[in-house]
Amino acid sequence: MTWLRAFGEVVRSGLTIEETRLEPLLALRTAAGVAIVIGPALWLVSPAYAASAALGAYSAGGATFQRTWRPRKVIALGAGAGLALSTFVGYLAAGRLVTFLPLLAVWAFAAGMAWAVGSTAGIVAATTVGSMLVTITLPTSFGRALEHAGVIALGGVTQAVLILLFPIRRWGAHRDALADALAAVADYARRLRHDPTAPFDPEPLMTARDAAAVTPSQARTRPPVLHGPRGLAERIRPVVAALADPDVGAPAEGPGRDRARELLDAAADVLDAVARSIRRGTPAEVRPESTDVLRVDEEHEVLEGPARQAAERLVELLGEALEIAGSGCARGRTPTPPGPASAQFLVRPTLFRLVPVVVRAVRRELRRDSPVFRHAVRLAAVATLGYLIAARLPLGHGYWAPIASVMVMRPDFHRTYARAVARLAGTLAGVALATGMVRGLGPDAHVSGVLAVVSAGLSYTLIRTGYAYSQCFTAAYVVFLLGMGGQAWEQTVPERVVLTLLGGALAMLAYLVFPAWETPRLPGRLADWLAANGRYAAAVLRNYAEPTREHHADMRRALLESREARAAWQEAYDRARQEPVRPRGLTSREAQEAQEALKGFGRATMLMESHVPRADSRVVPEAERFADALEADTAKAAADVREHRNPDWGRVEEALHAWEGAAGDRSPVLRREAELQKQALEDLATAVSRTPLERDVGSAREEQRVRAAAAAEGDGSGAAHRSG
Repeated sequence: MTWLRAFGEVVRSGLTIEETRLEPLLALRTAAGVAIVIGPALWLVSPAYAASAALGAYSAGGATFQRTWRPRKVIALGAGAGLALSTFVGYLAAGRLVTFLPLLAVWAFAAGMAWAVGSTAGIVAATTVGSMLVTITLPTSFGRALEHAGVIALGGVTQAVLILLFPIRRWGAHRDALADALAAVADYARRLRHDPTAPFDPEPLMTARDAAAVTPSQARTRPPVLHGPRGLAERIRPVVAALADPDVGAPAEGPGRDRARELLDAAADVLDAVARSIRRGTPAEVRPESTDVLRVDEEHEVLEGPARQAAERLVELLGEALEIAGSGCARGRTPTPPGPASAQFLVRPTLFRLVPVVVRAVRRELRRDSPVFRHAVRLAAVATLGYLIAARLPLGHGYWAPIASVMVMRPDFHRTYARAVARLAGTLAGVALATGMVRGLGPDAHVSGVLAVVSAGLSYTLIRTGYAYSQCFTAAYVVFLLGMGGQAWEQTVPERVVLTLLGGALAMLAYLVFPAWETPRLPGRLADWLAANGRYAAAVLRNYAEPTREHHADMRRALLESREARAAWQEAYDRARQEPVRPRGLTSREAQEAQEALKGFGRATMLMESHVPRADSRVVPEAERFADALEADTAKAAADVREHRNPDWGRVEEALHAWEGAAGDRSPVLRREAELQKQALEDLATAVSRTPLERDVGSAREEQRVRAAAAAEGDGSGAAHRSG
């Protein structure tokens, strides 16, 4: 992608409203928390004190809108504590650049490394840097610094108390995650009716699994309906794929295919009903026609062999789903069976036990090629440099420049640039709007306080809809707070615009100076996915060679690793497509073809998983040899892809040839699925196997093709403009 086209994508992304659900009730409750803090402080103390006190409530409230599965009140308390600590520590070092700048650099670096834990931790940590930059200008003594830190922490406590007293759709996010997973499998079953080889994106299942991890206290209060259906969705997915596949399931044409389509449509209907039941907390309602289809008639059933086994298994699993969803509206708690909690639930560590987990995550990212480490370095450098530059300018409120940089910077190129553009546009609009209102209404502290609360509520309402629009009301909120505290708008508005522009420019420049491009990492991500897929396939095959509980646990663990590797590849691939960087190692066409090949390999493995034998079933000794060959060849091929060498499947071909020649093959369906795996691996080799000269020429042609497409697009736009 060229720089001009990349910047155009950035502008569209930053200024486009995202199609996500609004949560006005949550926004209203959070804005009420800000009002509760501002009102008494404004009435009992002073407008300036109220302005500083509102910082904790506003930032802690914003943290509760981040995507996290921990209780919102815990997030509010944690954000308030972090803001209070940064305020107090910042005051201790304030007054001299020789002490404050090193502290700011270290604190900003630590905030950047918080992304190793997750996006929520990274965003909340960034707000503490902003708190340090703003509030060190407010206290005048050690005692006042403690007082301000306490008031900021009180803002987080206020938000937590409101969440506790006025819960809104408790467990709603967890219900949505589980319902989305079931709805994704329903959509998959419906697409399989028309396309037996339709792809499936496992992201909803991964999100549901992440949401299913609970702390010990959450495990005691979780509704029963959230405990079981996720596992059913995991088991139904390979069964519907096996039923629809013409190679190992229902025939491609005839009465068997018609029967398979009926079953798939009924399965989609049932799963959608279960998803609605879980999302709304109401009993599941299924059409009688779908229930009739799910009755397997022993005498008149047209499906035979593996297809009939898949149909019977599907009917059994859907019955379990309906039974669980029948209690969707029932209140109560998940019963905790005897034994350790880790054996019954996916356990999420408490905040205190999270400390060693955070240390390990940060330690893994402390390397020069890590995007998180590079983000932390950029954050520390830009925060200190912005503070120094702004301090030398003949403008007040110099902290706005580093705050603008810190709040827009992200570990990847696209989000950093999109947020920088959106923040500037939102700030300009918000400042203009608030300025006009202040000039029209006059400098009344109480009126400014009310307008600040209203702006905060609108910002919360739009926080998940579009960054630019949320920033518009955030900027207005700040202007109203400054007006409430006695700051004249003429002194703050021009300064805020100039310094926000400076901060955004520094953030964008920092990524160019010290980038973390995903494009060069694509071969490594592809290799990781290939190796993980190989381990997953080998684990499934070993269940056929020796169906034991240990092998089944290995299969489940390998499946999760394969999904994580696929998600890492997909994230890197999506980011690379938005980067203005020449392809290195893989052109976009090669990456697309390799991705499709590995999806085909994963699909063949999923078909194998759909009818893994039980412990009392007969074994398939040929599967063990093929599993060993598959794992060895994919591991070696992963190393070849990283080093830009052509992969080879010699062991796989030899093992499959021996399997075909084995006397009395007892599992022809499994062997057919193994052949599908080999075909997918050959497609992968075709996608990535090229000579060095061909690879260089391909990269150059790819760059020329992209430039030509961009030029054609520009010419088309210009022609349309001229004709208009």
